Amino acid sequence: MQDIGILGLGHYLPGQVLTNTDMEKLVETSDEWIRSRTGISARRQAAETEATSDLALQASKQAMQDAGITAEELDLIIVATVTPDMAFPSTACILQAALGAKRAAAFDVSAACTGFIYAITLAHSLISQGVYRYCLVVGAETLSRITNFSDRNTCVLFGDGAGAAVIGPSSRRKLLAFELGADGTGSDLLKQPAGGSRLPATSDTVAEGKHFIHMEGQEVFKFAISKMPEVTSSLLSKQGLTIEQLNWLVPHQANRRIIESAAKRLGHPIERTVVNLQDYGNMSSASIPVALSEAAAAGVFASGDKVILVGFGGGLTWGATLIEW
Repeated sequence: MQDIGILGLGHYLPGQVLTNTDMEKLVETSDEWIRSRTGISARRQAAETEATSDLALQASKQAMQDAGITAEELDLIIVATVTPDMAFPSTACILQAALGAKRAAAFDVSAACTGFIYAITLAHSLISQGVYRYCLVVGAETLSRITNFSDRNTCVLFGDGAGAAVIGPSSRRKLLAFELGADGTGSDLLKQPAGGSRLPATSDTVAEGKHFIHMEGQEVFKFAISKMPEVTSSLLSKQGLTIEQLNWLVPHQANRRIIESAAKRLGHPIERTVVNLQDYGNMSSASIPVALSEAAAAGVFASGDKVILVGFGGGLTWGATLIEW
């Protein structure tokens, strides 16, 4: 079977920065309280004129330029998001039109913070089966649009951004293995309650704040610190690798305490773990591709390095991907 890898990477972050000092003006909180509990110092916010597809477009252009692939060569576009431009059509179709990728099929994936890993797993499968050759995979979010800025427990966590990868035949940055999982019994722990068929938008659902992110923080925390090490260890074991053979971990950027706890449970040094949440907060499906793109651009990874992307999110979902750089 041909090798399949990441041909190009890109990311885009809106220009507006919301610091912890800014958050102090919105809710009863402090810079020290936020940093000590989350590790976050700032987050980005999309402009009023920017939708999720606009962020995805900029990240995609960068990834395609990095890959040396034109829009006409793309066979498939997958956008992972929980903040689509609208319920339908898919944000991927809107992105396809903006790129001029007329040949490409397009659809969205909704797996919350694990969305990018789900999407690259799908892309790899379709390429390996000979269905497509070049796939654009994007994780993009405008979480500020569904964040309650009067709820200090959630508003300090989330930010906007987009990361993209072009997947195709390549012996570099090879995608070696994947593991995905879900537990729908935890679906109430992290959700946007209203706006779908269960609770259609009404004046009551708006007044009650049911279109904002709802999170049971302690339960999600407990789930994350156990599931991230578990799925990482499982993926390494299935490939006959030990934790000592893992060069870099690129986790979902939700909370520094979660990342530190997961790394400690794995026995993996935090110094070999990519962390950028201090600047951007939790960007859901965009957090892993942005962290990967930034680290790659900075020359963090060396040829031959074993790199694992690992995430968890609403659903509940989880997943991991092993890359040989």
